[in-house]
Amino acid sequence: MLKLFKIIADAGEATAKYPFAPFPVSPGFRGKPELDATQCIACAACTTACPANALTMDNDTATGIRTWQLHLGRCIFCGRCEEVCPTHAIVLTPTFELAVANKDDLLQKASFRLQDCSACGRPFAPAREIDYAMALLRQSGVAVDEARRAEFACCPACKRAATVARDAVSQHLSPEAEQ
Repeated sequence: MLKLFKIIADAGEATAKYPFAPFPVSPGFRGKPELDATQCIACAACTTACPANALTMDNDTATGIRTWQLHLGRCIFCGRCEEVCPTHAIVLTPTFELAVANKDDLLQKASFRLQDCSACGRPFAPAREIDYAMALLRQSGVAVDEARRAEFACCPACKRAATVARDAVSQHLSPEAEQ
């Protein structure tokens, strides 16, 4: 009988002390996603990649604000948002205890300012996304001046109209067009 008690004492405890002690998670565990809004450029890549539609982005053109939302009640913790984020603003944490008393506590929000078009004045894209594109150009060695910045700060409709007008003028002035 004493031999049995010695074997049990040597074996240790078979169960975890959870919830009285924190439960250790294994490396690579995919828990609650968290957004670092200071790194986010509001490009919406995460919302496109989310298979559960837990991530959404809404544009309010009247106020010039893009709102990012994460509904943790819908999240399946697949990690696609973390994979596609170009600035690593979303990371999956080891937090897995998400029980709340109020359903609204499962909703996370962040707001971003939209850039106004330099031609028509309507908001069209997040200012941070344009700044990020300009920084990537500088990093690759492309000279970035105010003319290039104005080109990036123009909405697609105004860019298209300017390109069509420029092409019409260049075709009209080219020697081949006269023949």
